[in-house]
Amino acid sequence: MNSKTICILTWLSCVVGSAWAQEKQTLVISTENAKSRYIQQHMIDVDDAPGHQIRVQESQRLYPAEKGFIVDGEHVVEWWIRSFSNYTNGIGPTWGFQTWVTDKGSKIFLETTGTSEAQVTETGAKRGTYHGVSRIVGGTGRFAKIRGTLVDVSKFDTDPKAGYTQSDSHGDYWFEK
Repeated sequence: MNSKTICILTWLSCVVGSAWAQEKQTLVISTENAKSRYIQQHMIDVDDAPGHQIRVQESQRLYPAEKGFIVDGEHVVEWWIRSFSNYTNGIGPTWGFQTWVTDKGSKIFLETTGTSEAQVTETGAKRGTYHGVSRIVGGTGRFAKIRGTLVDVSKFDTDPKAGYTQSDSHGDYWFEK
């Protein structure tokens, strides 16, 4: 083989190897089977406008065994969300962090950003809707190099005692080489 052929073959092996290492897998998530609850929630009134609040919350979702969604062969059985928001009358931006825990004890970490709005229902309760995106940024063990992006839509009760939350997400994940 001449040097030109060797260079082309080397280049092709790098390109194919890189593409193989970053093969995307589709991920579709629903919290239909999950039990959700607020662990803690703290709100601070801001005095610049009526209804302006800063909020920090922690919530947990638990999936029954083998009812959670699957990431690279492992069932996600626990989902932690820790976020903060800047709402005026229930409308505004929110940011946060998620930790997914698998049935084998692995963790997957995400960063989220989006906006929420709250509306009063026919019963007088406030229901919120969140639209956002999540970025998978890594994890523990074999998930250390997982990456991905998701589009998220959640509906939730603004009363932490109600515990209502329903989320759907879709996107892709891959493993960096």
